[in-house]
Amino acid sequence: MTNRWIGPLAAAAALWSAMAAAQEGDAFRLIVTDLEAPLVPNSVMELALNLGYYEREGVNVELVRVQQTPSALAALTAGEGEMANISVDALLQMSARGNGDLRAVVSPNKSLPFLIAAKEDIASTADLEGRSFGIGRIGSLDHSLSSLVLSGDGLVMDDQLELVGLGQPAARAQALAAGQIDATTMSIGVWTSLPDKTGLHILVPQDAYYEAAPVVSKVNVVTTDTLENRREDVEAVIAAIIQISRDVAEDPSIWVDAMAEARPDVDRATLEELAESFEGSWSVNGGMSASELQYTAEWLFESEDFADLSEVELSTWTDFGPVDAVLEQRGIAEGSDQPAR
Repeated sequence: MTNRWIGPLAAAAALWSAMAAAQEGDAFRLIVTDLEAPLVPNSVMELALNLGYYEREGVNVELVRVQQTPSALAALTAGEGEMANISVDALLQMSARGNGDLRAVVSPNKSLPFLIAAKEDIASTADLEGRSFGIGRIGSLDHSLSSLVLSGDGLVMDDQLELVGLGQPAARAQALAAGQIDATTMSIGVWTSLPDKTGLHILVPQDAYYEAAPVVSKVNVVTTDTLENRREDVEAVIAAIIQISRDVAEDPSIWVDAMAEARPDVDRATLEELAESFEGSWSVNGGMSASELQYTAEWLFESEDFADLSEVELSTWTDFGPVDAVLEQRGIAEGSDQPAR
């Protein structure tokens, strides 16, 4: 890949032109499922707006906030946005049921930063046998993924552990801290924010968790109409997400500073700890590996929620064209999300 030098005046003019275009152009509405910047790498979507990354790419992005994937899908299909960050399982459900209008084009945070936390007397996963384990519900993502993780150590979660349905990760974490359960799955953000971890420890860290269950959890999708009619904007949004991901991967203090402003309720020490834990998790190449996405689909179609559905081809719910166009222009960076095709 060759680099072309642009003089200062030409560069300034190009930047001004891109910013003017972003301000004057039709808004590109990005639907997110968080009511505030989340304490995970997905936050780059919001920080890219706050720090001017979209503007510099010449696209006028507006965030549309909803709660959870069903609301995001409803908003997208109702024409209330151009792109939405949703769960892969919901996308596959729609595709398998005959709605083939959506395509995954980028994944700002391909894996939830899950870990398994437990009481200190549980020294290994083998010690979980017969102990109580908090889950969202039977069949929830945390239950399914943790079943996969523990199966690698020879544990059949549904048979050898006492499963306790407790709902959201924060509730499960509080139950663990209160001694009501022996172990549970939660995100690194929830773990870090626990005010008192006395008597608790991380049994399966997030890198080992993902290695045992390399399932892509969330992707950004657009409609085929948006791909056809606003492809330049789609590529500009992807370029901004990739660029901010590369910048924070190189200098985590960028994320810490931006999140300190976006989330003044979180102390800086916690943000710094989180930034350190996210090393290697940033989608510096767009987070779209065909092999990982295919593995994810095959795993999901074997789950109970997909029992009545037939598997669909990768090409019916993904489009690598936009992210590949950005990578061709900007090059492929070193990182854990190499764009295998």
